[in-house]
Amino acid sequence: MLTPNYHTVLKLEGIKGPSGPYQLFNFHAADSVDDCKVMSDVNIGGASTANLDWVPPPPPSRTSSHPKGHARFYGNISTQLPKDREDIKRTGFAAFRTHDRRATVFGRSLWDIDPYTYLALRVKTDGRAYFVNVQTEGVVPTDLHQHRLFTKKPGEWETVLIRWNDFVRTNHGFVMEPQTEIMRQKVKSIGIGLTDRVPGPFEMCIERMWATNDMGETDAKEDPAAAGRQGDLKTKQGQKVGWGEK
Repeated sequence: MLTPNYHTVLKLEGIKGPSGPYQLFNFHAADSVDDCKVMSDVNIGGASTANLDWVPPPPPSRTSSHPKGHARFYGNISTQLPKDREDIKRTGFAAFRTHDRRATVFGRSLWDIDPYTYLALRVKTDGRAYFVNVQTEGVVPTDLHQHRLFTKKPGEWETVLIRWNDFVRTNHGFVMEPQTEIMRQKVKSIGIGLTDRVPGPFEMCIERMWATNDMGETDAKEDPAAAGRQGDLKTKQGQKVGWGEK
């Protein structure tokens, strides 16, 4: 039996359609980072580091460009291989994700984003090649749906929209076939990762994530040319996959 989306039920959106954005996760409170899991290749003997800290809102000011609390994801990427693990051939990654949603009296708590077209993220990045990772209660527990986080204003706050249907199904970094869409009624976690394997420091900030149908919420609409742009994801045969190639 599917767990109902009580956000939808209480607002009667199942009848008339969503009337506004659907909040998924925000970092406005200090304990918000405690609801996230931070990962890096340290778990397999690598030397990359990753941290997720809460940054309080600045004092009220007319000149403040971002008056709310947010999270700072930062660390250092290293491609150093562990000396005592000959089976490890590749390192150089860091990531964080929200914890699996807590159970409720109604059963497993999952996000139902079925009525929405876009995932929206309010971020400030250093321009590196970050990925957005979405995990669902799918048949294969280790599957991820991924999409590059294409930002246009490194060092500045911006809102990025990604079509839910444009995410690519992967497993352990490889694109899987056949491709399947996200199980839209069973989203259990969302996160961001860095797998470009470029040694050196990284830093990005994130304020919140939400589902929306309003393209007007973005500062800079996603470049249509991105659909044919080759990214970092590869098939098991080593072929690079362009966005939009499902």
